[in-house]
Amino acid sequence: MNQLPLHGLTVLEFSQYLSGPSAGLRLADLGARVIKIERPGTGDACRHLSIKNLWVDGDSLLFHTINRNKESFTADLKSAEGQKHIKKLIATADVLTHNFRPGVMESAGLGYEAIQKLNPCLIYGAISGYGKEGPWKDRPGQDLLLQSMSGLAYTTGNEQDNPMPFGLSIADSLCGAQLVQGILAALVRRGKTGKGALVEISMMETLLDFQFEFLTTYHSSGQLPRRSRNNNGNPLLSAPYGIYATADGHIAIAMVNIPQLAQAIESQQLATYTQEQAFSHRDEIKAILAGHLAENPTRHWLERLHAEDMWAMEVLDWQTLTAHDGYKVLAMEQPVTTTKGKRIITTRCPIRIDGEMLFSEKPAPTLGQDNIKIELELRGMDNIPSGNY
Repeated sequence: MNQLPLHGLTVLEFSQYLSGPSAGLRLADLGARVIKIERPGTGDACRHLSIKNLWVDGDSLLFHTINRNKESFTADLKSAEGQKHIKKLIATADVLTHNFRPGVMESAGLGYEAIQKLNPCLIYGAISGYGKEGPWKDRPGQDLLLQSMSGLAYTTGNEQDNPMPFGLSIADSLCGAQLVQGILAALVRRGKTGKGALVEISMMETLLDFQFEFLTTYHSSGQLPRRSRNNNGNPLLSAPYGIYATADGHIAIAMVNIPQLAQAIESQQLATYTQEQAFSHRDEIKAILAGHLAENPTRHWLERLHAEDMWAMEVLDWQTLTAHDGYKVLAMEQPVTTTKGKRIITTRCPIRIDGEMLFSEKPAPTLGQDNIKIELELRGMDNIPSGNY
């Protein structure tokens, strides 16, 4: 694609770990120039966050996946020179993001009110763990802790299981995506009015919004949702919704009519239940179904269920998934060659624009990689008015 939608926009990323950098990654993939502002010597803390002890070019593999397609500029915000450089960048930038605890950017002289004086047209995006007010505002905004605090850990697993978190950093990913939505909306308004904006989002609010079905049901009924005793898939949904073991793997079954399911899989026991009993007798139905499905392999059941156009699919691991034609046709793999020549495979931006996939092979930057280039640019900024966009 010759001109990506955000081409010409500059984003200053004062973010670390996952939530803020994931927003920066998406903005970069959409064409924005994203400059990571990092601490001299150490940089983004994610550089040192090892996942399965996987390192690439001295930084964590995770850092490389979430910070590809960006530049790195180091600046000591406690020094006069560092402040001078940063304020010059801010004066002509379009977007600034950070995910520090409330008060951190203010203490560095980079809070929203101070920034407005430098660049009233700037879109200022701030992520926090729990918002700027209340008894939790200074608590660490870490994904597992947020999943636990928000009630999300009670949606997964069976009734007798302990609270169970998602197997990935869902709060970080969702929060970054919602920050992008807010930033894009603010950019649209700026295009109409010339007005900048403060876009704020917290990980807690993100996870509460994510659970809108559960919270709406709770507020309406006053009752907590109860997980299935067997094969829980969603506490709000009736049988057979869940994942079941077969003779050689697992199968997922979504919303399916019980009598039709009984006929498709030839289960006389299941045929004794009506669709009206799908929730009131959920655990009984699921137990019968689990025992029946364990008798034959996955392919046997899928052939019967798909013949009746029922919602069921095989449960795949990553090895099986990536070998499948259904995966290959999506072309989700993004090769990246690091600055030191190491080749890694990550995922591309999932958005398509005018039918085109968005790929970018630009690797994550080494710490301070772009200092010389950006400092040369800063020398030419003295006569550029702030808020240019």
